[in-house]
Amino acid sequence: MPSFAELGLPEPVVRALTAGGFTEPFPIQAATLPDTLAGRDLLGRGQTGSGKTLAFGLALLARLGARANRPRPRQPRGLVLVPTRELAQQVDTAIAPYARALGLTTAVVVGGLSFNRQASELARGVDVVVATPGRLTDHTNQATCDLSQVAVTVLDEADRMSDMGFLPQVRAILNLTPPDGQRLLFSATLDGEVGALVRQYLTDPITRAVASATAQVATMDHHVLLVDRAAKPRIVAEVAARDGRTILFARTKHGVDRLVKGLRREGVAAGALHGGKAQNARNRAIAEFKEGRTPVLVATDVAARGIHIDDVSLVVHVDPPADPKDYLHRAGRTARAGDSGTVVTLVTADERRDVERMMRLAGVRAAQTEVRAGDDALARITGARQPSGVPIVEPPRQAPTPRRGGRRPGRRRRDHAA
Repeated sequence: MPSFAELGLPEPVVRALTAGGFTEPFPIQAATLPDTLAGRDLLGRGQTGSGKTLAFGLALLARLGARANRPRPRQPRGLVLVPTRELAQQVDTAIAPYARALGLTTAVVVGGLSFNRQASELARGVDVVVATPGRLTDHTNQATCDLSQVAVTVLDEADRMSDMGFLPQVRAILNLTPPDGQRLLFSATLDGEVGALVRQYLTDPITRAVASATAQVATMDHHVLLVDRAAKPRIVAEVAARDGRTILFARTKHGVDRLVKGLRREGVAAGALHGGKAQNARNRAIAEFKEGRTPVLVATDVAARGIHIDDVSLVVHVDPPADPKDYLHRAGRTARAGDSGTVVTLVTADERRDVERMMRLAGVRAAQTEVRAGDDALARITGARQPSGVPIVEPPRQAPTPRRGGRRPGRRRRDHAA
């Protein structure tokens, strides 16, 4: 494996990588950087947790850092489009140290946060904008962001943006960038609208894939636990009470809230993450989970592709996903970057046939075990244990002090979800 320096990255970036504990590139970085640093368009595919954020982020920053010009007001030079707010913030956090090493600036442009504050930041001039399609469209429509100087555009998780119905906005955004700019697209699948996007907007792209999108990760164990529907809530509580960082996936936001309420009543510190929560509440849930103050995160699929947190040792499909892609992306929250992890799907008798078919399509082989609350098999596979039974009471949050001259209570700005 070549070193980061041998791949052609600037010396300040190599030093920052070393300081951050990155001593050698991941395979997808070694496979893509020589071409992207040379200015080629790229079509990339890698398993979640494979290091693709730095694969495109380092190329983007190095390309911009090699140019002497500075950003003009409202005219960023680099753009990263992602499907969710959480992923935008994760990408910005991942690339920020290397941007600083090159004297470059970044900004996050997503819904749920102040439009005017983002407009002010763009007006000062930033090198790289990390954005969701909806909010960036708001800024281009309001002339607070001009994409005519974008030299490098990255589309991350293009298949997810297609699933969420964002591709018309993505096309409109790409039409505002220079047609001769460099474009890097990452997607787990290349069918349908994503394939059409590649053909329309990428020029003679080099294709680099590190493992199949349906390949089973060697460091990830998959289990199907056959459970009785009436006993399922107790089984979930025992699994959530384990030692270690755990993500539980539920199908709906109401299911998430109901599950968190029940777990906290059992003495399990759990936080909720779904699209119905305000952005500051979503940020707080992720921060508390990342810092270990809340060892259990209960989420809808908004988190399947949007959070990248190390040391998640167990992922539990409390509600099995219907789509094999959703299974793989939920599962990808564990066993990241070579770490080991376990993925468990709780399946009732009436769900068994559908789950078996879904997992075949996902290319996953999973051991099936019938389990009951409190038994040895459940503890052996998941680390389950009895919760304390002492309810966790949410401390009252202090209401913010009204600012003089601020908006009247109840008057809130309406922001787009993305």
